[in-house]
Amino acid sequence: MRQAGILAAAGLYAIEHNIARLAEDHANADYLSQGLATIAGIEVRPAQTNMVFVKLPEDHRETLADSLKARGIVIRPTPLCRMVTHLDVTRADMDAVIDGFRAYFAKNSKAA
Repeated sequence: MRQAGILAAAGLYAIEHNIARLAEDHANADYLSQGLATIAGIEVRPAQTNMVFVKLPEDHRETLADSLKARGIVIRPTPLCRMVTHLDVTRADMDAVIDGFRAYFAKNSKAA
């Protein structure tokens, strides 16, 4: 039960110190989803919280992950990729992700 207390403490800290930031996280997720939605070859669900879900084409998952990793961006190449905005994610980080996806699909759009 000690682990439950540790998790509860983290939750209490978040409630007491970061509730006001949630609107910023949601706005950042919306920014990310709108930027990714402009890229042909992927399907992006509109953000409703601080999570963005991107449907990745099967034949691009691994090569996209490798391309993004070369840019310092790590994703799990799953059919439905989940990206989460939070305190440590900046607009510059989101722009880097959008640019990484855009560059990959611009180069590989014929197979998308």
